[in-house]
Amino acid sequence: MNILYEINQTAVRFPDRAAMISGEERLSYRDLWKYSDLLAAALQRLCKDDRTPIPVYGHKSPLMLICFLACVKSGRGYCPVDVSVPWSRTMQIIESIQPPFVLACEDPEDSSSTVSFIRKEEIQHLMQEEYPEEQLQLSPVSGEDLFYMIFTSGSTGSPKGVQITSDCLNHYLEWSVGLGTSKKDKEGHIFLNQAPFSFDLSVMDLYTCLACGGTLYPLTKSQQSDFRLLLPALAASRASVWVSTPSFADMCLRDPNFDSSLLPQISLFLFCGETLTNRTAQKLAGRFPDAVIMNTYGPTESTVAVTEVQVTPELTETEIPLPVGRPKPGTWIEIHSPEGARLTDGERGEIVILGNTVSPGYFRRPDLSEPVFFTVSKNGNTVRGYRTGDEGYIKDGMLYYCGRIDLQIKLHGYRIELGDIESNLLKLPGIKNAAAVANMRDGKAKSITAFLVKEDVPEDEFAESLRIRQDLKEYLPDYMIPKKVIFLDQLPMTANGKADRKALGGMLS
Repeated sequence: MNILYEINQTAVRFPDRAAMISGEERLSYRDLWKYSDLLAAALQRLCKDDRTPIPVYGHKSPLMLICFLACVKSGRGYCPVDVSVPWSRTMQIIESIQPPFVLACEDPEDSSSTVSFIRKEEIQHLMQEEYPEEQLQLSPVSGEDLFYMIFTSGSTGSPKGVQITSDCLNHYLEWSVGLGTSKKDKEGHIFLNQAPFSFDLSVMDLYTCLACGGTLYPLTKSQQSDFRLLLPALAASRASVWVSTPSFADMCLRDPNFDSSLLPQISLFLFCGETLTNRTAQKLAGRFPDAVIMNTYGPTESTVAVTEVQVTPELTETEIPLPVGRPKPGTWIEIHSPEGARLTDGERGEIVILGNTVSPGYFRRPDLSEPVFFTVSKNGNTVRGYRTGDEGYIKDGMLYYCGRIDLQIKLHGYRIELGDIESNLLKLPGIKNAAAVANMRDGKAKSITAFLVKEDVPEDEFAESLRIRQDLKEYLPDYMIPKKVIFLDQLPMTANGKADRKALGGMLS
């Protein structure tokens, strides 16, 4: 599959069909193709031979989608950066890329920045320029060229860029268009978008939707944060394909009105990003009896997801916890011991992914890439592999996920390095030591607690914890902010001098 070809075919066959509807904005396939062509030509002129990825700053707007395609049509990848990311972290990402400029679909927070921003009005002007035919000879990315890059949490306190190539995305889409229902069954349907474009779950709805000639319907930040707005927005979407984290579905299920009468078109639920519980699956099956529920698994480094299983009522009754499925074509899943030996069925160990959607590594970080990325021969071909740091086991060909081996967790679908939170806590004045611990229930992270040792004992611990959580927002997105702060005279230590996380976790029970 070639995603650009698929989008073009829909633009030719159904030019007036909406590629994306966001509030009052409606972007047709004709305009998506036309304006991304014109912007791509402008990018080729502005960037010349510079193939550095271009950050695209904004939040779920049709203009961002035009910018994404314009970048890849011009021969360079893009990096989505959502406005919800703290400005200091946004600058970390931009500075690590060192792009010629940033395409800003919304006004940047700091206008005094030395970074060059092409702002919304200028982007729209570039989209209107006329070019001679010879200047519209575009050279899109292909093969092992970078298509997009998404930054994830890093244990050192700095985010790391996961590179996804054109081949990775196209191999993924060959599989994802058939998840749960056929590509033909999805054609022209409305796909719900919950996750911001800077979160790789959005790739599952955005590009699967475009590959099927569908319409993307993103929920706004205000709709997702205000239940009074959420259910009317869901009803207005008329979505038939639901893509979200299980946590988002859990939140919706709290309202008894969230059922097939509210969303009669829903035919498919696609879940990824965190553990889908039996309870959530059973509730959904009861509320939406005619919909197919699919559970998937995969880290950003393997292009969204690599396994699938249909969650039937029978499966929820016989399998606790639910499996995350069998690997897609072109992918192999192995379970390794700490020493790197391959384990047999039923044995727990590290999940290792091999196949045609594994990333080539982290952007400009060979030091981080070498320990976890590798190549191996499979069926006479060299394929990439990735050591996930996830614990799991295989039974009868089915993969089961058991959580993280290291200090990385999944919370509300976001992958978070606890060390990232700790590094940024230590940037705050007066903090001598810090440890971030996940509050676990039923094998799933529910929230994060920060244990802090301060230079001076706070007189009002409640007020101090509020101040620290507020100050931390300068460095971290909201989903990484600890829900609770506990002050200690000193952190409990293990024999090798590290924070005793088991003892800290015991303080939470």
